[in-house]
Amino acid sequence: MRLTDELGKRRMLTIVKKVDFGVYLGTKEERVLLPKKEVPAGAEAGDPVEVFLYKDSDDRLIATTAVPGITLGELAVLTVKDTGRIGAFLDWGLPKDLLLPFKEQTAKVKKGDQVLVSLYVDKSGRLCATMKVYGLLRTDAPYKKDDTVEGIIYDTSDNFGVFVAVDNCYSALIPKREAYGKLCVGDKVHGRVVKVREDGKLDLSVREKAFLQMDTDAQMIMEKMKQKGGKLFFTDKAEPELIKRELGLSKSAFKRAVGRLLKERRIRITENSIEILEK
Repeated sequence: MRLTDELGKRRMLTIVKKVDFGVYLGTKEERVLLPKKEVPAGAEAGDPVEVFLYKDSDDRLIATTAVPGITLGELAVLTVKDTGRIGAFLDWGLPKDLLLPFKEQTAKVKKGDQVLVSLYVDKSGRLCATMKVYGLLRTDAPYKKDDTVEGIIYDTSDNFGVFVAVDNCYSALIPKREAYGKLCVGDKVHGRVVKVREDGKLDLSVREKAFLQMDTDAQMIMEKMKQKGGKLFFTDKAEPELIKRELGLSKSAFKRAVGRLLKERRIRITENSIEILEK
């Protein structure tokens, strides 16, 4: 076992030598330092120690008994600690922050954001994070149609919709036709499974079934009208793009909600507007 091949992994290594500043782990031919402050009490040469291998600020291979927030081959949600000229730096529980290069970001991130990432070794042999996790997500989700699920948005596409990692590990998509409202990378979402595809990937909706969503949409429209002085300056005949931009609704959802409000005699429709009826 070459220690450099174990970068980013947790491994059980043997103490081969004790020194004033810690212990060396591995073999006589190849070894790595575990700093003194992390050496288990009473540890002696020949004892096994479980450690994580990474590179310190001087790019030297080093061991730690700390458990990082992510290891090679895993997916995890980490917090952006800071940003700099080469990318963002993530908090992963180790002294040296984890770099998320600009080219590995699916959307620009800022301090405090939470992002789903995986770990990889770059061309310089350093551990880095990437938000490009599509190919790592599982397709054996235990969910079925109409199940409620939770996940995090890790990418968006103008053509396809919003990509979600359900339970931070299962591949899912909110199709473009269902992607209403403000949905951004890093957002946590609650959704409903509308389809389990043949390849195991999930199609989601962040909206209830139409007959349930109608009341929520109607109430939202009423609130918007109140904010705008009691009226909307367009009707249910408006272009779908205008309705989506102003209310985050599809035209069909808007027409259903307006129909409900008309039936309840809470609004009236004029030639160019929708107005709240005074009681």
